[in-house]
Amino acid sequence: MITSIDQLGRTISLRENPKRIISLVPSQTELLYDLELNEEVIGITKFCIHPEEWFRTKIRVGGTKKIDFDKIKSLQPDLIIGNKEENEESQVKELMKDYTVWMSDVKNLDDALQMIELVGELVGKKEKAAKLISDIKVNFQNLLPYSFSTNELSAAYIIWRQPMMTVGADTFINDMLKRCSFKNVFDNKKRYPEISAKELQAANPDLILLSSEPYPFQEKHISEFQSICPNARVMTVDGEIFSWYGSRLIKAPAYFISLIQLINNAY
Repeated sequence: MITSIDQLGRTISLRENPKRIISLVPSQTELLYDLELNEEVIGITKFCIHPEEWFRTKIRVGGTKKIDFDKIKSLQPDLIIGNKEENEESQVKELMKDYTVWMSDVKNLDDALQMIELVGELVGKKEKAAKLISDIKVNFQNLLPYSFSTNELSAAYIIWRQPMMTVGADTFINDMLKRCSFKNVFDNKKRYPEISAKELQAANPDLILLSSEPYPFQEKHISEFQSICPNARVMTVDGEIFSWYGSRLIKAPAYFISLIQLINNAY
């Protein structure tokens, strides 16, 4: 018998390591791939774009917030892995009636590392998960010496265009901003608040970071935000690096170092 406490504090039990896994979260799907669970993972969402091989070949069970219950029933999973923020509570509760569901709740790097450890233990990949965690920690240690040639820079991280939305203090993205030595100008807010152009202007950030997801900001959007804050440095950034809390974290510090160096060169 395998027993695990998920990040909602729920105890779940399995008779053995799961052989039929469905992942409802893109970043955790990629983690399962890197834990080498190719045969065990039988279902993913339409947003689980990494790895491309799985995106092309695995059965899709709907979206993160619109689950196809009939498709899940046909797959008969012995484990479903979800996330408090990315999946709809009512749908997850419905799944819990019929299936073993393990839920993550990730707001910072420590939560992410705990999630990797717990999932690794649950799926019989404890050693691989431990190695991944160790490598991620080393890479983030390597990020520490990098800082800005100027004083700490304030930043607004924009995730949606119409309405304009940003990130508050209680988000994983905010934790990544802090690790880059960015001061989130909206850290007095929670979750993903809507803001107006006037609020952005009043916040007067040094940087405006336009995320590549969930809204696909591109270079063509820079002028739009530059007109709101003429003195800010406006740039697009890799949203997956800032928001995916699975195995992609191993790549994050190198990206952040390059971003810091790019910004330093501009000042």
